[in-house]
Amino acid sequence: MDAQLFEELKNSLRQAKAIRQGKLEGRRTTVTPIDVKAVREQTHLSQHEFAAAIHVSVRTLQNWEQRRRSPTGPAAALLKVMATSPAVVIKALHQ
Repeated sequence: MDAQLFEELKNSLRQAKAIRQGKLEGRRTTVTPIDVKAVREQTHLSQHEFAAAIHVSVRTLQNWEQRRRSPTGPAAALLKVMATSPAVVIKALHQ
């Protein structure tokens, strides 16, 4: 292991210890959940049409819309893009 990497690791451990002891505030990341229902409503598609367009089951879409589950991975990315440009995404998916 090179010296620079070793020093970075030691520094990270010191920071972790300080955070644990309350001497340093750790970084916090907040994730804003996607409002799947609002995204779908922007497209003016029914649940069945929207689910078919993004290749998920209607039940999965309903779970997302009712916030029992959250989309992850590629589905979350697709929905974020769709929230910005719904017409473009729908057009691309129908080609």
